[in-house]
Amino acid sequence: MKVRLTVNGRERSADVDSTETLLSLLRERLGLTGTKEGCGRGECGACTVILDGEPVNSCLVFAAQCDGRDVLTIEGLGENGELDRIQRAFVEAGAVQCGYCTPGMIMSAYALLASKPHPTRGEIQEAISGNLCRCTGYVKIVDAIERASRAE
Repeated sequence: MKVRLTVNGRERSADVDSTETLLSLLRERLGLTGTKEGCGRGECGACTVILDGEPVNSCLVFAAQCDGRDVLTIEGLGENGELDRIQRAFVEAGAVQCGYCTPGMIMSAYALLASKPHPTRGEIQEAISGNLCRCTGYVKIVDAIERASRAE
């Protein structure tokens, strides 16, 4: 099946089979390796991307379901080689540690801040509850998202 989708503002197309995931399409066929594969079962959030404005685990979405849809990955944030305010806040707050969960965390934070520009700590914690981190204990991640919510 041929799918046409917009990825990071750019029209893309690919022939996909019925079992190929969006994660596989992004990483293996489109070369967008910022989206990480963690568990492959939708439990860790490492593969979070924004699909039509909503955060999704790309390991659970079939590529064939994405025909005509809009996908935003970590590579689509920022402009002209500059980090997005959320990416910058993660670096400044020391919320990156090993970095494996970072793209998924940032994409979940992006979705939260797009819908609620000034969330409470509790709302931040809820928004990232589907993203696992084994390094930071989450305090610096929540701090980073708070910092990003104050940045212009």
